Order: sequence, then C-alpha cells, then structure tokens
Amino acid sequence: MLPSSQVAVIGGGPAGLRAAEVAAAAGLQVTLYDGKPSVGRKFLVAGKGGLNLTHGESVERFVTRYSGPDQPGEMWERLIHHFPPSALRAWAGELGVETFQATSGRIYPRAMKAAPLLRRWIERLRGLGVRFEMNHRWISLESGAPYRLEFSNEKSATADVVIFALGGGSWKKTGSDGAWLPAFEKMGIACHPLAPANCGWEHEWPGGILTAAEGKPLKNIHVSAGGITAIGELMVTHYGLEGGAIYQLGAVLRAMPHPEISIDFKPTFTHEQLVTKMQSVRRDFLAEAKVRWKLSDPVHAILSRKIWTDAASLAQEAKHCVITLNRPRPIDEAISSAGGVCWRELDPNLMLEKFPGIFLAGEMIDWEAPTGGYLMQGCFASATHAAKSAVEWLATKA
Repeated sequence: MLPSSQVAVIGGGPAGLRAAEVAAAAGLQVTLYDGKPSVGRKFLVAGKGGLNLTHGESVERFVTRYSGPDQPGEMWERLIHHFPPSALRAWAGELGVETFQATSGRIYPRAMKAAPLLRRWIERLRGLGVRFEMNHRWISLESGAPYRLEFSNEKSATADVVIFALGGGSWKKTGSDGAWLPAFEKMGIACHPLAPANCGWEHEWPGGILTAAEGKPLKNIHVSAGGITAIGELMVTHYGLEGGAIYQLGAVLRAMPHPEISIDFKPTFTHEQLVTKMQSVRRDFLAEAKVRWKLSDPVHAILSRKIWTDAASLAQEAKHCVITLNRPRPIDEAISSAGGVCWRELDPNLMLEKFPGIFLAGEMIDWEAPTGGYLMQGCFASATHAAKSAVEWLATKA
C-alpha cells in the first residue's frame, strides 16, 4: 500500500517548509519530501551572510521589486499584502528569534545566523505532525484521485494535494538545480529556461586595472542600463563585476543583445562642477582628478584605460563610463535564478490550471527580485498563499 497524505510538499527549502507549516497548522496531514538528506540547505547557505530575511521599506515600495514576464499586474501586491515583512518578523519572533533592521533597511536575525532559526522551525513542524521523507528526489506525477508521486529511489506515494516548492537553478549543491523543469515540460506545463539572476557579469579587464582594483569596491555610484538606474556598489573581480548595483539590472542586461552598463562615479556632482574643480590643470589630468575629485583607487584605475588631455572629456567619462559586458556568470554561482513555470499556467491561487490540486510556491515560478530580503520574503509570501489556497481547495472537495 502506498504512503498517503492529504498534502504532499515537494521541496525542503524556505518555500516548502513554510507551505508545510501553513497546511499542517490548518489541521491537515502533511508529508514533506526532499531529495537531500536534510532540509533547509539553501536556507543555511544564505545564512552565511547573516540571513537577510526581509526589508523594512514601505510595502508600497516593496511590491515594486518583483518582476517577471507575463506576471499578473497585481499578483505581488496581493501576495505581499497578505504576508508582509511585518508578518515575517512576527513569525521569527514566535520561534524565539529576535530580528533587527540594519541601516540599509535589511532585516536580519539578531544572532546573524540561520541554524538556530531552522532548528526551531523544524521542531515546530514536527510538533504540528509534519512527516519528513528525505532522500526522495521527485521525478514524475500521475494524475488521479489522489495524485501519485514517483521518486528516484523507486518509491511512490499518493496525496490529495501537492505543493511544489523545488526552487530555481542556483546553488546546485543545496539541491536547487532546476532538474524538475523537464518533468514539468513533459506534463505540458509551459516554462521559461532558467537563467542566472543576482549574479556577476564578465568583462575582460586590462591587467593593470586588475592589479590596482581587483577585490576593491566601487562605492556610492549610479549604474545604468536600458534606461534603468541602480544605486549601490560594485566590486571589481578577475572576471568582471559583482555586486548589488549590477544585480538590480540583471533582467535588463539579459534582454540586451550587446549588454553594457554606464557608471556615474560622481553622482553628487554635475559635469560642469567637476570641470570647474579642474580649471587650473594643464597636464596629467587624471592624477589631479584623483585628488580634486577624491577618486578611489579602483575608480582611478578604471579611468586610466584612456589617456586624458582635457578636463571636460575626463569629467564626461567619470559621469558616463561605459563598460561592455560579455555574459553573466554561470547559474550555479548566482544567488538566484530567473525563469521557471510561466505565470499563465497558474490561477490567482497559484494552482496549475491543467492540474487542479497542484500548487506552486517560491522560485519555481518565473519571477525575480534583487537581493535585500526580497527573495526570502517572496518565497514565504508565495508559499503562505499557495498553502492557504490548498487548504481552501481541499475544503471544497470534502
């Protein structure tokens, strides 16, 4: 006889764990399956940076951080309003994990660790009766009443409702490898290819620039691409550029046939103001600019790609330094991924139109957001909505 549950959750990342929690708290019998020996592996990797849970900006601003092709216009407004950052902080508090808001607006556990929170979370889930089946890598689903699930360990199970939360394609070692995508396409579910998001981009630096700038930040800059401007920092690396400012422009850059960015190294000054500071200079304009414009070593190194014979041209470069990009870094290095199940396959309850009783949550769906707490919040909010919808759907079938 096959093991049976009212709700099967496939995937043990933050979206899967949250979906299991919501469904179990509603009194349903829940089994969570994951292909790895333990749950929360990507959650723990994210915790190495302090575990940025969410962000403290206004909800009105917060919801604008999410993007994706064919995304329903008000989807994220509903998801975030139903489970806003304040709810996520309250949830952590219920687990005995105090949070704080940094000057950047990012919200972290006071201990800046993921492991204590994950341990308490798993304890809560076990207390709610959630069963954990590890080393169960999902490979296929057969329609029926109930649904039949097949796993790579040659085991099977059935469930009345299935919530998939298998993640995107970044950080393969954690189990987030996108291997589910061919199976979904075989089921006739339209998906966009997975692509790296929140990742570095490649650019071939001259050796001299790397000697002076590699590993050093470009601070207080504005970075533009495709008419969009991001404010933040970049880091010069041996392969190109990394950092929050370029992460924010990932979707724009991927859409450009010849991706490039323009950096304003001195956004608080106009071109005319920079030239005025250099009026008495007659030679070695770059050396004088480093002092008078207070250029950092990496900025000075990047501007040294050319020889400057007048202040106006150098000021133009400082305000509009174009850097061509070759390609994004491999998806396994990316913090998150774009692509996945197309929104048109889902109803407003995050249920697959072609498979009633099958719900999706987290990064399996084709959305993306910048770093800063938006990714984690998106996983929690979508999982909460999907699980509540699953509970309501089951109630209609009772």
